[in-house]
Amino acid sequence: MLKLSSPAHLLPLLGVALAGGTALLPAAASAAGGAYYRAELASPAPKGKFVARGVVWSCTGTDCVGARGTSRPLIMCAGLAREAGQVKGFIADGKALEAEDLARCNGAA
Repeated sequence: MLKLSSPAHLLPLLGVALAGGTALLPAAASAAGGAYYRAELASPAPKGKFVARGVVWSCTGTDCVGARGTSRPLIMCAGLAREAGQVKGFIADGKALEAEDLARCNGAA
């Protein structure tokens, strides 16, 4: 069994733990802050920031962005439409919703 007589013995271990943890912070922060969804609304959003389907949406005028959620893009679009109004365009991970899915998105609102 390892017996430590003073807290000074823990400093090297603490340094290693902190160094390993800080290496992960920038990646986690950039992933959380990145926009996975992009949408264009028919009219300006009623609020600048709001939550729809568990995702925080940030809107400036008719342009909205949100981080990745856990539902399919069509479901995320419908949640946005319910909260912010008609969606003219919706992109998830760089892929735009087809016209038929966009109509379904707005029909659910």
